[in-house]
Amino acid sequence: MASSRSLSSRSGAMLAGALLLLLSTASAVAQLGVGFYSKTCPHVEEIVRQEMLGILKEAPTLAGPFLRLHFHDCFVRGCDASVLIDSTDAASNPAEKDAPPNKSLRGFGAVQRVKDRLQSACPNTVSCADVLALMARDAVVLAGGPTWPVALGRRDGRVSIANETNQLPPPTSNFTRLSKMFGAKGLDAKDIVVLSGGHTLGTARCVSFTDRLYNFTGANNPADVDPALDAAYVARLRSQCRSLADNTTLAEMDPGSFLTFDAGYYRLVAKRRGILHSDSALLEHPTTRAYVERQATGLFAAEFFRDFAESMVKMGNVGVLTGEQGEIRSKCYAVNK
Repeated sequence: MASSRSLSSRSGAMLAGALLLLLSTASAVAQLGVGFYSKTCPHVEEIVRQEMLGILKEAPTLAGPFLRLHFHDCFVRGCDASVLIDSTDAASNPAEKDAPPNKSLRGFGAVQRVKDRLQSACPNTVSCADVLALMARDAVVLAGGPTWPVALGRRDGRVSIANETNQLPPPTSNFTRLSKMFGAKGLDAKDIVVLSGGHTLGTARCVSFTDRLYNFTGANNPADVDPALDAAYVARLRSQCRSLADNTTLAEMDPGSFLTFDAGYYRLVAKRRGILHSDSALLEHPTTRAYVERQATGLFAAEFFRDFAESMVKMGNVGVLTGEQGEIRSKCYAVNK
């Protein structure tokens, strides 16, 4: 048995390590600023907004995917655009984008389109990580959602490893797992329920939730469905997703409103119509359940918009590289030579 002195020493070391990490993160965030490119690329936000207007006019369904790209980037190695890097060898050295959780990500070409425009205006100045952060914000705004100040100055990472996507909360997560995985990024229960509200935009592949519709417990009979889902909704989803292995069909996460950013998602969750396990998990914890029920009344959408803006700022600061760390990629899909 370890002595009390050795246990105390070990605990102290762990506390010191956690404190060092916290201080390091705070130091990096302190180097970000809304006016970071005021002298080197003063029109960066205007350029991104112009490109986003064109992109979403051509493909309005990309609003949700842009938000998802930013989320998936920040949860692995921090907000460093590592999710955009192509694999050097998909078989022996796969990057994040080739990992199973990221196979359904979309919008990579549009990100490079914006980066190319910025490269023309301000060569080798604006990071791909900042481009992603700005595109996510503008996607929400152009879909009718809130705006927020995006502090800039992130640097791009040079490493992207498929196996590290195990840090992404899977759609099958219960609240305990969500809490642990969000907590590892400095995000709390309120951030979980607020950021989940981003599911008001976009679609989900059937395969990410068909286990709730077919053979939920392994009983292998038509009645074996997830009891946490509304029965009428199960029938509706089954009409869209015809089998357990359906990996091609897309289902709207906020049916009838999936192109508009609003608080309608919470009404669905409150009615047990959240499409993913992780949506239903919001009803498992008193804090998140109370938030869902409050927003489900439809009376506090402005509050949700403010909360979402705050949580996006918080998430956008996770694990950022600044100063001389990383690099400014000229092409978002490849590290500089």
